[in-house]
Amino acid sequence: MKKAKKIFLGAVIALVVLIVAGILIAGAFLGPIVKKGVEAIGPRITKVSVKVDEVHLSLLTGSASVKGLVIGNPEGYQMPQAISAGMVAVGVNPLSVMSDKIVLRSVHLESPEITFEGALTGNNLSQILDNVNSAARNDAQTGGAVSTNTTVQAKSSKKYELDDLLITGAKVHVRLTDLGKEMTLSLPPIHLADLGKNKEGITAADLSRSVLDAIVTATVKAVANSGFEKNAEQLLIKSTGKNAEAVSNITRGLGNLLGK
Repeated sequence: MKKAKKIFLGAVIALVVLIVAGILIAGAFLGPIVKKGVEAIGPRITKVSVKVDEVHLSLLTGSASVKGLVIGNPEGYQMPQAISAGMVAVGVNPLSVMSDKIVLRSVHLESPEITFEGALTGNNLSQILDNVNSAARNDAQTGGAVSTNTTVQAKSSKKYELDDLLITGAKVHVRLTDLGKEMTLSLPPIHLADLGKNKEGITAADLSRSVLDAIVTATVKAVANSGFEKNAEQLLIKSTGKNAEAVSNITRGLGNLLGK
């Protein structure tokens, strides 16, 4: 009897070890798959390059890390990238990874580098946001299909929930091309919560739109609060030779962006 119990306990322990090993191995294989997915879906949504160095995913702990995230700039802009983050920490509900709705418990971007390049009435970040908005509208119209030149192919119906997003220590490198002015600003923490909390969740495009919109809004406010508006008209008058009325129309664009 004792021998049978020992055999049974040994079998149970061996089974547990195999299950844990299987989870760890699955996580190791899922990392590269997630990396490829990000680099494939990201450009479709943003219309710019999206690159990731590494993705590490642990189903056992429900945690993931993304190293070397780089979002490129639209065509026509000089800087090679719009947003970069050395490390993104992600908390995932492990049971949701294989379901139709992936639940992200937390996402933390620490010390990302952001480039704001262009003019008050048009810049790289607003261009990317326009691209994301277009992708979100397309998703809504096609019901989740991707159009190609000759066919319409079904795409992943995955939806997402993001319970908590935190961006801290962000730096914005501002290049105002109409003024020839450059500066680096610090952004206050950006916090979003309960995105896609409903049963259906939200698409990758809608999730990207919410996050990018928060970044663009915080960046534009930082530019305004830097004292730019106080000196913009005089700088433009001197640099362009335009009259005060014409310059006022240009600087008013910033106020419109901020809803003033």
